[in-house]
Amino acid sequence: MTQMTYANENLNAVQEQMAKAAKLAQRTVDDVRLIAISKTRSADDIRPLLDTGHRLFGENRVQEAAAKWPGLRDEYDNVELHLVGQLQSNKAEDAVALFDAIHSLDRPSLIKALAKAMDKLDRRIPCFIQVNIGEESQKGGCAIADVASLLESARAAGIDVAGLMCVPPSAVNPAPYFALLAKLAKDNGLENLSMGMSGDFESAIKLGATHIRVGTALFGARD
Repeated sequence: MTQMTYANENLNAVQEQMAKAAKLAQRTVDDVRLIAISKTRSADDIRPLLDTGHRLFGENRVQEAAAKWPGLRDEYDNVELHLVGQLQSNKAEDAVALFDAIHSLDRPSLIKALAKAMDKLDRRIPCFIQVNIGEESQKGGCAIADVASLLESARAAGIDVAGLMCVPPSAVNPAPYFALLAKLAKDNGLENLSMGMSGDFESAIKLGATHIRVGTALFGARD
């Protein structure tokens, strides 16, 4: 099997699962965006998926993305790149220059750094507030109780907040956490929900996900 065929089959399988989940939720699958998570994948690993026509990708680290995506963007038009991992304030300017959306806005200091970077580069990019939905000390994200105040601060700084993002605790049913994020978004007047990964994106779609972050199901297991 060629790399192109493998990428195509994986993409088709994920899209079929997306369509099925959306139908069960009485939603249209066109309302769900598939972010192909290409962290730790080389440019050669990514090209077959780009060759299928897929153009929306996500990376976890600014430095890793900066090493491979400028070259890939020279080869392929209309690539949209999202940062889905934690962002250090000192990397805010690099992130604003490289990415088209940021899913990990989670603290006042990062609001300040991003607003400064956007002003300096004259580039406004949408951000998702990351919520520590399972209240796990080892994970990034703002506390549930802080969502409204962080949203207010971001908007006051001129940042377009597109929605909320979460990573539920592992090895438990993610559905209650997805439902809680959906409620938080509704309570705060936000339309977009970045939630759901390879193992649970169908559940996320049924509970309102507008952006799912899928890596393994598209690229295969990591080495």
